[in-house]
Amino acid sequence: MLRLLLLGLLAAHAAALRYVMYIDQYHKDNLPEPDQTQGITHAIMAFAKSDLFNSDSPPQFTPFEPISTMRGRFSKDTKVMIAIGGWGDTSGFSAGAKDNTTRARFAKNVAAMLDSLGADGVDIDWEYPGGNGQDYKQIPNSAKVDEIETYPLFLQAIRDAISKDKLLSIAVPGLQRDMIAFTKEQGPKIFAPVDFVNVMTYDLMNRRDNVTKHHTSVQGSLETINNYLDIGMDPAKANLGFAFYAKYFTTDPSSDCATEPLGCKVVPLENPDGSDNGKSGAYTFEPIHMAPPPSNLKTSTDGTCGIDKGKCPEGLCCSQYGNCGTTDEFCQVGCLSDYGTCKGVSVTDSWRKAQSDGKTDEEAGGQYYWDADNQLFWSWDTPDLMAKKFTDIVSAKKLGGVMAWSLGEDSYDWSHVKALRDGVNSLTTST
Repeated sequence: MLRLLLLGLLAAHAAALRYVMYIDQYHKDNLPEPDQTQGITHAIMAFAKSDLFNSDSPPQFTPFEPISTMRGRFSKDTKVMIAIGGWGDTSGFSAGAKDNTTRARFAKNVAAMLDSLGADGVDIDWEYPGGNGQDYKQIPNSAKVDEIETYPLFLQAIRDAISKDKLLSIAVPGLQRDMIAFTKEQGPKIFAPVDFVNVMTYDLMNRRDNVTKHHTSVQGSLETINNYLDIGMDPAKANLGFAFYAKYFTTDPSSDCATEPLGCKVVPLENPDGSDNGKSGAYTFEPIHMAPPPSNLKTSTDGTCGIDKGKCPEGLCCSQYGNCGTTDEFCQVGCLSDYGTCKGVSVTDSWRKAQSDGKTDEEAGGQYYWDADNQLFWSWDTPDLMAKKFTDIVSAKKLGGVMAWSLGEDSYDWSHVKALRDGVNSLTTST
């Protein structure tokens, strides 16, 4: 009898596994049909600006597509939420969390937004309370110490203001060095008012690092989850994060990367002011990065470029954002050599080599490649490694779910979306 009871409890836990998917405004043109989104329990539309909620009479937030349209992309019981913030958007949070008055106003405006749009909840994507955000060189962490105390109060104010049937989630950093506000003392206060926690177990290498490592891996993700469990996060509230993109970093030619591609020195990856210097970047799993150019590619006439747009006119470069131009913004970092002229390294050609000759770090559980010709180190996730994360982390740590950024970034063949669906199904049916 006891065994049956335990099996029943395990089955209930498995059946309740969350499958959370972000959908962002920059990758919305090739979203999948509902057959590919089966099993997704929560769809989070990103982003509303954080400073939108700090006035007494804020303008109405309009998402990039109507909530009703977004609902039609998923099962009828999928919850549709709105994310506020994102990388580089911290000022509105800092102002909103400052005191009782600002917290109440921000929270009231969030509640009004949810009710007006008919959304099922809100995701607070503050990167990051306490510092180490995009502006860390402009506003030192010492000027944000108060956010360590005000962050949980801010979340509680939102929880108190929104309807009881509305959801509150947070996105939290993957690197321990960015967990400034996530202390043993504050952890329980942070997690108490939220329904679930989207742990960004990716970007574990970024442009502030000086040696190569996996941007996402089984071992690195497990370490991150353990860091949160150590400060009081209920594993049932945790969603393990997955990224639908590879990252690349320029290595230092004086370093012996051929012998030790992991732990190899990189060149400085940001400017003195903390901004991107173009020596690193990301490649999504979209056709423009994964598929060869069409054989009948035409010349673009409207200044855009790419697999569906055409090739730039002679002498023009196709930027990573699919626009034609001649400046370094178009011709250097992330320039798409299939669709225009590029100066310097062809990241597209390097990525093709990485896909063909990538190596698996069996010990850490990460996929990587070092391109000796172009001095680029690549790191990304594969469906096989994603499956390992389900067994070694989600199941082993009894996590409540998974999440991914972002749906449209896997539009080449939806293989990572399928891997997530298979992983969720495997745990749901395992008991």
